[in-house]
Amino acid sequence: MQAIPLTKSQARKIILHAAGLAKPAQFGYGIEAVYNLIEHLGYLQLDTNYVVERAHHHALFARIPDYQTEWLAELCNEGRVFEYFISESGFLPMDDFRFSLPVKEEFKAKGKNLTKAELLLMQQILDQVERDGVVRVSDFENDRLEASTGWWDWRPAKVALERLYFQGRLTISRDTKFHKSYDVPMNLVHTDTDLTMPTAAEFARYVIKRTLGALGISSVKEMSWRARRVKKNLVKSELDNMVREGEVLTIQIEGIKGPLYMLANQEMNPEVSGDVFILSPFDILNVFRPRLREFFDFEYQVECFVPAPKRLYGYFSLPVLAGEIFIARMDAKADRKNKLMLVHNIHFEGVKLNKETIKKFISALKAFAVFNKCLNIQLVKSNNTEYLEELKKAF
Repeated sequence: MQAIPLTKSQARKIILHAAGLAKPAQFGYGIEAVYNLIEHLGYLQLDTNYVVERAHHHALFARIPDYQTEWLAELCNEGRVFEYFISESGFLPMDDFRFSLPVKEEFKAKGKNLTKAELLLMQQILDQVERDGVVRVSDFENDRLEASTGWWDWRPAKVALERLYFQGRLTISRDTKFHKSYDVPMNLVHTDTDLTMPTAAEFARYVIKRTLGALGISSVKEMSWRARRVKKNLVKSELDNMVREGEVLTIQIEGIKGPLYMLANQEMNPEVSGDVFILSPFDILNVFRPRLREFFDFEYQVECFVPAPKRLYGYFSLPVLAGEIFIARMDAKADRKNKLMLVHNIHFEGVKLNKETIKKFISALKAFAVFNKCLNIQLVKSNNTEYLEELKKAF
């Protein structure tokens, strides 16, 4: 089948529509909009960085203007959404639970190489949870035998709990303050949940559909990334089958190396508003950096992972999207004690902004500050003094 030609602008609109960023409240309002968005994306990446509100809450607020952070925990407690580590840590709709099973089997296979002491500790902890109920890491004494060597040097009880979670023998829940608890699956997974192990072909098709549904347009590499926890997955071969069957279309975009794909039922000409969205670095739109460069001409990196002397824009710069163009990146920090949104730096991209876009950026900034429980905004510096002065006048 011949590839369908698209312009970059058409492609961007398809991508933004798939990401839920074609317009404000694309999925509506309230807690049902939260569920509908997660069900649509299939995966909401979790991150613990708390410089501003955590990435999963940030992504939901960007799309659901009245979002309340407790809604996510509520959906998890109701058993409609669950947390797991498919490609990264994140939240998935419970209807997809069976597709986490192949990943859990991979983690179980790795467990065969553990020592007797490690396996014994895991069994002791599992017995305790089954006997006494929910536990947290803080429930266990510090069982470290040697001094910690760094952030990821977890003590044995923490490692055992996480291994049990990865293997699916324990599940995770979180309260509204993000505290993690471990429990047996039967207490969080409804009895009517489908627990049938998918075949390799079913798993591959699940990954393909979910990736294309969330990204709109995708390469094989991005789909394979989502399935990378499962060795010898069939993503590439099943993708070829789905193209032959007409369920997936091959597309061609001038200046972008293919092959590229999208679902056959994808809306081809969605409308995109000119509204401004302040996004998390871990938003589904931003996690694949080459896509930003190829489709949006936006070079981006999360600089919290870059040594301070080498940072160009700041520790935690947030991409700012207006319509189908990235207009800026904003290094911000929520000073919750003083209820101040401190914007260290706004770096504007090389695009001319009209007064309407500046006005929408101001509105987005105000809403973002309130979402972060800040009453005031302090703007420090920018590479564009004209735009910075216009923003300052509003605050």
